[in-house]
Amino acid sequence: MGSFARMYRASKWAYSEVWIRKQHSFNPDSALYGRSYPGHIQTNGIQKALLAVGSGVAALQNPYRHDMVAVLGETTGHLALLKLKHRMSIDPEGHTILTERPRIRLSTLDHSRMSTLPAGSLGREYLRFLEDNNVTPDTRADVKFVDDEELAYVMQRYREVHDLVHTILGMPTNMLGEVAVKWFEAVQTGLPMCIMGAVLGPLRLSKSRMQKLVRSLGPWALRNGSRARCMLSVFYERRWDQNLEELRKELNIEPPPLIMPTKSKRTASEQS
Repeated sequence: MGSFARMYRASKWAYSEVWIRKQHSFNPDSALYGRSYPGHIQTNGIQKALLAVGSGVAALQNPYRHDMVAVLGETTGHLALLKLKHRMSIDPEGHTILTERPRIRLSTLDHSRMSTLPAGSLGREYLRFLEDNNVTPDTRADVKFVDDEELAYVMQRYREVHDLVHTILGMPTNMLGEVAVKWFEAVQTGLPMCIMGAVLGPLRLSKSRMQKLVRSLGPWALRNGSRARCMLSVFYERRWDQNLEELRKELNIEPPPLIMPTKSKRTASEQS
């Protein structure tokens, strides 16, 4: 435990050092620290390893520490991001996304138009998901520790379509819903962060929710994650008026086997 604690403290030091480095590098075009895009923080292999350990420990202690989950994903996902970029590049729609690099933020969403779309459309159901679960795309942190600019965008795209994956799968943001989505994403993306969440997330479930995961939601998520089209290759911003059921069929995704009620993220029952 002593050596593990020392590694954790060292990882916190590394995070502090690279953050201070960023604060003193005020010119976004500066190559002083190898920045390849605005906000990029250059780190070496040792620093990445320390950041991965520290963020992994913090994420295990509190899965809702999205900042730590983000750091973990960025410092461990290089090979998976390369594969995702390749999958997007050979898909016509994915190639367009890589070229145009759209962002999903509150400032890019046409709320007025999306709120008038018919019930059951992707845009309307996405807005409903955001409202019901009290989330916003702006809570997704900007990528900082991915050294390749194109891979940084792939990671950013993954984060910003995460809530759309929830919407399409019909999964809320309670712990069971998050674990089911992580099982789907682990197969879809191969990101170590998703795999860790898929393996360790169930440990936080109650016995009844674990049974639902093992008997129904888990097999469904794995099956659909493995056979569905790459979710990062869908230009959702041009599909808001598409019927959600039709989109599921196009993506080769089955409807969820269970109707999942929307609940607060931090209810006592979810922490049991």
